[in-house]
Amino acid sequence: MSAIKQKLVVGISSRALFDLEASHAVFEQHGREAYCNYQIQHEEDVLEPGVAFGLARKLLALNEAEHERVEVILLSRNSADTGLRVFNSIAHHNLPITRAAFTSGDSPYRYVGAFGADLFLSADPDDVRAALAAGCAAATIVPGHSFSHGEGALKIAFDGDAVLFSDAAERIFKEKGLAAFAESESRSAGEPLPGGPFKAFLEALTRIQAEFDPDECPIRTALVTSRSAPAHERVIRTLRAWHIRIDEALFLGGMTKARFLQAFGADIFFDDQATHIGTASGMVAAGHVPHGVANE
Repeated sequence: MSAIKQKLVVGISSRALFDLEASHAVFEQHGREAYCNYQIQHEEDVLEPGVAFGLARKLLALNEAEHERVEVILLSRNSADTGLRVFNSIAHHNLPITRAAFTSGDSPYRYVGAFGADLFLSADPDDVRAALAAGCAAATIVPGHSFSHGEGALKIAFDGDAVLFSDAAERIFKEKGLAAFAESESRSAGEPLPGGPFKAFLEALTRIQAEFDPDECPIRTALVTSRSAPAHERVIRTLRAWHIRIDEALFLGGMTKARFLQAFGADIFFDDQATHIGTASGMVAAGHVPHGVANE
């Protein structure tokens, strides 16, 4: 196994890491050449933290001088020329990010596998879908300003079906309704759910958590799901069968998730339902996972 694969590797786009909405508006309104000129003219102007900045900073803070647990890699549609502003901002904010791919407008997702990334975050939904299809956990970030949750533990929240788990159970709900879903999940309570696109990423977080005393662990995870009893049992038994640690589990029975995510203090939340992401993104960093029956 190569050295890079012994770490948790996160690929992140420049629009997810920094607030690039002003320059993106130049691109949308005036085209690529105007955008390039704008970035060069402003390359000494430090970019403000973007929506996933806090996540990246807390991930990198898990590293120690003798033990690098996490690497964050920049995957950007900028050119190397226009990307200079991004690297200047990385240096200004003291982020230890040294590897990058600048693709001059082409999709950078094809380098996700080459870098061995376990997670890819981007503001471009096409890049995210391609990364998911290639077997990497990936989510579309709602771009904008950073949400600050202080210097405490890294807190990551996940939806269940079609994110941590496959969408098999959710398909029953969509096709046959709540009663059929509840009956099916009760009948299959002892049968672990198949894994979803974020199972391996959660496993990687669990491996890092195992290196710390539980009372002093710098990572907390939460399952935030619309499921309720009796459909909770299969979820609990599935995580137990996977030997995966979840610190908090919220079974909300259809309640809106946003305020619970704010109360948890999530640095990021992953969900396959665009409606849940829409309400949550005003309070916490949110990533849409375009996977499963809800996105067909």
